[in-house]
Amino acid sequence: MRPFTEVRAGESGVVLLLGLNVFLILMAYYFIRPVEQALILEGVGAEFRAYLSLPLLLLLLGAVPLYGALVNRMPRRRLINVVTAFFAACLVAFYVIFQIGVPLWVQGIVFFLWVGVFARVVVAQFWSFAYEIYKTEQGERLFPIVAFGASFGAVFGGFISGGVIELAGLYLPMLLAGGLLVVSLLITNYVDARSREEQGDDLAESQGESQADVEIGGDETPYRVVLRSSYLLMIALLALCLTLVDTNGEYILGKLVESAAAEAVMMGQAEGLSEGELIGRFYSRFDLVVSTLSLFIQLFLVSRAIKYFGVRGSLVVLPLLALGVNTLIVLFPLMAAVRWAKTAEAATDYSLQNTVENILFLPCTREQKYKAKQAIHTFFVRAGAVMAAVVVYVGTTFLAFGPRGFAALNVVLVLIALALAVGIGLKYRRFVDTGQTP
Repeated sequence: MRPFTEVRAGESGVVLLLGLNVFLILMAYYFIRPVEQALILEGVGAEFRAYLSLPLLLLLLGAVPLYGALVNRMPRRRLINVVTAFFAACLVAFYVIFQIGVPLWVQGIVFFLWVGVFARVVVAQFWSFAYEIYKTEQGERLFPIVAFGASFGAVFGGFISGGVIELAGLYLPMLLAGGLLVVSLLITNYVDARSREEQGDDLAESQGESQADVEIGGDETPYRVVLRSSYLLMIALLALCLTLVDTNGEYILGKLVESAAAEAVMMGQAEGLSEGELIGRFYSRFDLVVSTLSLFIQLFLVSRAIKYFGVRGSLVVLPLLALGVNTLIVLFPLMAAVRWAKTAEAATDYSLQNTVENILFLPCTREQKYKAKQAIHTFFVRAGAVMAAVVVYVGTTFLAFGPRGFAALNVVLVLIALALAVGIGLKYRRFVDTGQTP
């Protein structure tokens, strides 16, 4: 693994297992994502799906405190076992219940909302566990390898899920995803036991207990944990701002693709394809390039960026890139330029930005690692998506915004994100140098 990051003697086993663990979790999600999309689109349609963003946000608003209550009462190993087993059991239950006459629209709504919670809670929980396995210096070096497991799991799961549905039907991927979660849980328990044997546990050493057997502690809700720390609140606001920028950017790209497809059909340059087929072909190629580029960046550039620029320098890369992308759209809203600019931005987001954002939690307390990560990864990110939907509605309905108008708004949001990233980087460095917690 030396070509990808600096790995020292005795570290390769655990980091590979963590990478495999999150690979299985992301592959499970991308197994059921096509099922979710098929059920919701066939059951209620694309327009109604958009209306479910608010109910999903409200569901997450309640799910995060519930998870926080479990954190208060359970040691980490039991917490992870209970939560992951619950989601795996739900998939088995859905597989059985959905085939005994449940109306399709009910299947679509229920599964859409459930997947919205599952995708955020389980992934955030994995990273909370990974934060406890490594100290800050180790995490900065090894998280690029772990994050590669997540990126590759998403690509591989998305690549084979369609074939599974064609061969075995729409519902079988639910069972396969549940099985993947069970295997990931076995790996989690093994890594937990191995890491405690190799590293010991400073938290409970005086009592002769393992950290995994000690309750994480704290009686505050995840939201209060975030609001009480300026560092965590800034991370939450950065996530919200970048989600707004990304969602607005997706809208800008979608409008340009839609216009380009309509023009191609009108000019007789569609190669016999309809507008919908042209749009589908564009996004399949776009997603493939983004996924491939993000994997390359994750393997060969992320660890080097963190090593030579530090967490502070790496954290401002995406805001600076987004600033350049949206400025380019304001000045030259051309399809080719926007496509490749958005490709670079999305690939950086999925690789470098994702890794750096996870590193930011390494100096936190145990309670903050589990509660704040859930609150930020679930509620604040989803709130950014809902706010973006409102922005698009207001911008198109009342302000007559086109791509340039939304790009100009994104420039303002990116400047705010850039200021937050600089502040977070300074605080992170201070916590690491002094040994303090946020």
